[in-house]
Amino acid sequence: MSSTIRSNESRSKKKQRLGEMVRRFKRYYPEAHCALHYTTAHELLVATILSAQCTDERVNQVTPSLFSRFPSVKALAEAPLPEMEEIIRPTGFFRNKAKNIKACAQALVEQHGASVPQDLDHLVRLAGVGRKTAHVVLGNAFGIASGVVVDTHVTRLANRLGLVRGQNAQKIEQELNELVEPRDWILFSHWLIEHGRKVCKARKPMCHQCFLEDLCPQRGV
Repeated sequence: MSSTIRSNESRSKKKQRLGEMVRRFKRYYPEAHCALHYTTAHELLVATILSAQCTDERVNQVTPSLFSRFPSVKALAEAPLPEMEEIIRPTGFFRNKAKNIKACAQALVEQHGASVPQDLDHLVRLAGVGRKTAHVVLGNAFGIASGVVVDTHVTRLANRLGLVRGQNAQKIEQELNELVEPRDWILFSHWLIEHGRKVCKARKPMCHQCFLEDLCPQRGV
């Protein structure tokens, strides 16, 4: 592979390069998984809502208290907002998040029998739920590959690796869905996040230790 991968790389060449990346991801990150802690689909849904503009680590510190106090969808739907806000305050934007979680839980009770729907269209109609959150829940709670999860980490890595160009999450998701095999949609974001944390760090990527160096357009730059 040439050390310079140009922006006009053909789609077939890009898919070929990505295929080799995936093979290496599977080898180096065989245990990659969702970093949010949960035991049920509704817990993952709430945790993902809380993860907006917040680290997974901080969310994992907050959710045990939240789910202990409000252990079911019905309990969340009936939760006093001030009490919920105080519990989730460390995650930031806590008033808006509490409002969305309560409204989301109410909709689950009223429209879905207090269960999380296993359908993308129904999920994105819930308060506080966008495509990213829906993909996280469907993929990790139900094993349904509905699309690649695109968050800030995936956006950064996908651009740096020359798989996409730009910051528009919807366009990035569309491009990655076309490039990545559907069987790898669920794990793909976990692999990128793991790689970003361990090797391809935002401020100082460890290129000399990267198992993707020969496949990366940043090589030699």
